[in-house]
Amino acid sequence: MDISAYLRRLGLEAAPPSLDQLKALHVAHIERVPYEALEIWLDRPTTVDPAESAARIVRGRGGYCYHLNGAFSLLLEALGYQVTRHVGGVHMRGAEPAISANHLVLTVRLPEGDWMVDLGLGDALHEPLPLVEGRYRQGPFEYGLRPSTVAPGGWHFDHDPRGSFAGMDFGMEPAPMSAFEQMHRHLTTSPESGFVRVATVARRDATGVDIMRGLSLTRLEADSRTTTMETSADYFQALADVFGLRFDADERALLWGKVSRAHAAWTASASTSSTGEGLTPSTSSVSE
Repeated sequence: MDISAYLRRLGLEAAPPSLDQLKALHVAHIERVPYEALEIWLDRPTTVDPAESAARIVRGRGGYCYHLNGAFSLLLEALGYQVTRHVGGVHMRGAEPAISANHLVLTVRLPEGDWMVDLGLGDALHEPLPLVEGRYRQGPFEYGLRPSTVAPGGWHFDHDPRGSFAGMDFGMEPAPMSAFEQMHRHLTTSPESGFVRVATVARRDATGVDIMRGLSLTRLEADSRTTTMETSADYFQALADVFGLRFDADERALLWGKVSRAHAAWTASASTSSTGEGLTPSTSSVSE
């Protein structure tokens, strides 16, 4: 891993481990490196190898939890932090919590205590959370942290009620990256996967979150507003301006063709069905 190049992507310089520096790294990463699964739509398979994910981030792309938290764990280790990977499970509203391995979580041990570090929840954390039961406000959103009922000794994260999922549980046992390989294959190939059904990109900042689902761009703060991208130029301009994602001509042609067809199919379905399946927030979680 090219540590200097990774830090340049974040706009930071190397510094000794500290709580303030951990927060700075987390905030810079969450604001500059988008949560996205567009490699699926570009027919480019990925792995959960943290070094591969770090190299892709250095090249200007993002990823989802296995990629973002996997790469970040390598960076933190290289900078001298005591970091541990954990198996987690994101669940939607109405679903039972479970440690399903559809999420990778990090914890970092500092003199001030243990901290939950998570770049892979899409529209959730902006800064790390102390592993202390309580309610935490970050910008316009409020989160909860409490003992897990499905992972003895583990933790349950409650998302803000306006978030894209209900919560996430994780156990405290250290996990190898191989623990996520089977679920990664499912999330990147199964027709039931939200990443396969909907081209999703998200970027959290201090005052809210931007989410692109299909051709619908939503800005969620104290309130929300949604804009539909009507043309290819609009779509790729938004990806560049809002999420920092840029694509060459061949990538643009492939991506626009797939995303626009999927959006048109959902629009046609929504006009004849009350279920609203497809590109709606209720059926497409930002975080799988």
